[in-house]
Amino acid sequence: MADQYAQTPIGSVPPTLPSLRWEEPPEGPMVVLLDQTRLPAEEVELVCTDVPGLVRAIQTLAVRGAPLLGIAGAYGVALAAVRGYDVDEAAGSLAGARPTAVNLAYGVRRAAGAYRAALEKGETRERAARAALTEARDLHREDAEASALMAAHGLALLDELLPGGGHRILTHCNTGALVSGGEGTAFAVALEAHRAGRLRRLWVDETRPLLQGARLTAYEAARTGMAYTLLTDNAAGSLFSAGEVDAVLIGADRIAADGSVANKIGSYPLAVLARYHHVPFIVVAPVTTIDLATPDGASIEVEQRAGQEVTELTAPPQVAVGGAGAAAGGGLPVAPLGTQAYNPAFDVTPPELVTAIVTDLGVVSPVTGGGIAELCARSRRVTIS
Repeated sequence: MADQYAQTPIGSVPPTLPSLRWEEPPEGPMVVLLDQTRLPAEEVELVCTDVPGLVRAIQTLAVRGAPLLGIAGAYGVALAAVRGYDVDEAAGSLAGARPTAVNLAYGVRRAAGAYRAALEKGETRERAARAALTEARDLHREDAEASALMAAHGLALLDELLPGGGHRILTHCNTGALVSGGEGTAFAVALEAHRAGRLRRLWVDETRPLLQGARLTAYEAARTGMAYTLLTDNAAGSLFSAGEVDAVLIGADRIAADGSVANKIGSYPLAVLARYHHVPFIVVAPVTTIDLATPDGASIEVEQRAGQEVTELTAPPQVAVGGAGAAAGGGLPVAPLGTQAYNPAFDVTPPELVTAIVTDLGVVSPVTGGGIAELCARSRRVTIS
């Protein structure tokens, strides 16, 4: 189950609640999540004491972002194992909760693999459960380390492509500490530039329909003192034409073997705009986001989400719109009743539109299948489905 149990009014101090943590109170182990659907109005945590509760949190985007989903998946397997639930069943439900995000299945496989390996060695189920938990904690730590490496590699690339500093970076969706065991992926690069005094402006796409940019990236930028400006997604073209964008930095939910990148819907149009305006389009993601078993962009399964996310304006639960005009789900209708909506969660950018892919193991540029394969050959952590 998942229960809200703590909330903190948003003020002028940095958040004290981590995006995800493991707890073992007397009543039993649990995975505790910062509920991202409640931000930026308030910081509320969800307590997940079983796998179905964690799966619901993943599907409703209370916890989201490719790297953090991998961590959540690993801890979910550990939760099932420690509490004595069916680990194989738990692993299956967790891995299928969001099909496009390859890190989720990767984290599940790592923890489940550690559990099975311990059993095969003759360990008790209790010791095997602890092995799964250790694997989840290792993944959590590795992701924090990967975040720091990506920030350093990304800033070095920006300085190479845009000497002199004063970077004006456009980003999409949310790629900060809310999606990572560390400070994030693309956002971590911008944050590193900010700390080095080389970030002039962070342009934040609102990221429709669920506004992860407006609600989450702006929240993180404000917390860190970055100079940022929010814009509607359809204002990006105007920004490019005015010469106000020096580089685009985005994350990724899956990178195919040929370098095709699946990321939050709206990323592909930015890549097209960037190419037309001769602006670097840079993807920042850990090497675990690369899926060599997916040969190309056409092979990436793109998650289709409920049309209600498009036909209604969804407010956080504590400020849900009420009254006669409110929809049954708590949102405000913005389209006629019965309107059909097209709502893919992601789009796919082909490698020829990507200037570089920044990973914890280094930078791939130009982005080619050969370059991806060479990078992955240096890592035992690459995702192979």
